[in-house]
Amino acid sequence: MAKAKTVYTCSDCGARSPQWSGRCTDCGAWNTLVEAVAVAPTRSGRFAGYAGDSAATVIPLSAVQPDSHLRTSVGLQELDRVLGGGLVTGSVVLIGGDPGIGKSTLLLQVLAALSCGMASLYVTGEESPEQISLRAERIGLDGGDVRLMSETSVERIIETARKERPRVMVLDSIQTLYTETLQSAPGSVAQVRESAAQLVSFAKQSGTAMFLVGHVTKEGTLAGPRVLEHMVDTVLYFEGDAGDRYRMLRAIKNRFGAVNELGVFAMTETGLKEVRNPSAIFLSRHETGVPGSVVMVTWEGTRPLLVEVQALVDQSQLGNPRRVTLGLEQNRLSMLLAVLHRHGGLVMGDQDVFVNVVGGVRVTETAADLAVLLAVISSFRNRPLPADLIVFGEVGLSGELRPVPNGQDRLSEAVKHGFHRAIIPVANKPKGAVEGLEIRAVTRLSDVLEQLSSLD
Repeated sequence: MAKAKTVYTCSDCGARSPQWSGRCTDCGAWNTLVEAVAVAPTRSGRFAGYAGDSAATVIPLSAVQPDSHLRTSVGLQELDRVLGGGLVTGSVVLIGGDPGIGKSTLLLQVLAALSCGMASLYVTGEESPEQISLRAERIGLDGGDVRLMSETSVERIIETARKERPRVMVLDSIQTLYTETLQSAPGSVAQVRESAAQLVSFAKQSGTAMFLVGHVTKEGTLAGPRVLEHMVDTVLYFEGDAGDRYRMLRAIKNRFGAVNELGVFAMTETGLKEVRNPSAIFLSRHETGVPGSVVMVTWEGTRPLLVEVQALVDQSQLGNPRRVTLGLEQNRLSMLLAVLHRHGGLVMGDQDVFVNVVGGVRVTETAADLAVLLAVISSFRNRPLPADLIVFGEVGLSGELRPVPNGQDRLSEAVKHGFHRAIIPVANKPKGAVEGLEIRAVTRLSDVLEQLSSLD
């Protein structure tokens, strides 16, 4: 088999060069030439390697019958939830996370559960089969039906997979694999992109469900080219610290399910265990009221989740007071403090403000605005809020409270956990009364401050 010809493409302007150089001759950018496989056009004018040697046909959308994707449960309901209901045949799932957070442990548990009913293959490029066996023994897995393979060549992996015909594969990790068509080292941008392209093509042709493990950078994003996330069907991220007991698995991209779905796991001596009621672990339930603490209902994917938002406001000893957030966007905190000053009359220009979401959860939706403001006000005034109070709502720049999606479901989740009072936007107020819940609907930030003064 003749080795494919390689070229070097500028990542800025797309210019091609037969050899590498430090500077692109077309746009003048430095260190932008990356190795790629040269695709030669055929006699018909099409490029080799692209589907469609026969003439393309145009059909109406109504004539296309959508296939019902066959889903298989992976044995963990939290992972099934994040995947959109189960593992889809022929899908490619990319899992990223910090070292030691549980990526390999989770996938080994999945293969051990699936190997009883379907053929599976675990391809490791970082660890030896002995290390995989020790991990399975440590967490008490019966991996007798799991087949292992230690290999880093994509061509040999695909050749072996064609013979073994597994229905589910795990490749740990994509940064250790290389293709013989390129001369660059494993882990480089070109190697990661080309290796993933060959594996995705094999998964689609053979119908093999595939898990790819990806390394992350210091910023917490997947290492390698951004196009890697566009090539796969699902992208999952492990959130939280490797030293914490609880691990959150979030779906960033999913072609077969809801985006931003969250699964919660607990790391134990026997591996990752799913947490069926995650709202209970994120609530501190203080015996007495604590200033700066309030509970909100956030919406993660397809379910509500109760989390505690804590704030600490203290006199600043610096000329530029600090604004620190954990689990929230820092720029949004600065904006909310400006709204509080303009429409609430509370000046915090000389105060350090620290806001934290308990449990390591990352809240990205704007429904946390009201919770953040109430926690900050409670800490600033040193006045605890009622323990049975639940809040949610978006705060606008003009001081108005805007509605958030799924308000009825959020209130129902709060009632299940024993909350009796709620402050919500007036547009989220349900038409009928909610049994056991006193709802205070407000329209502006000034109304919220009036409601706080009337709370016990």
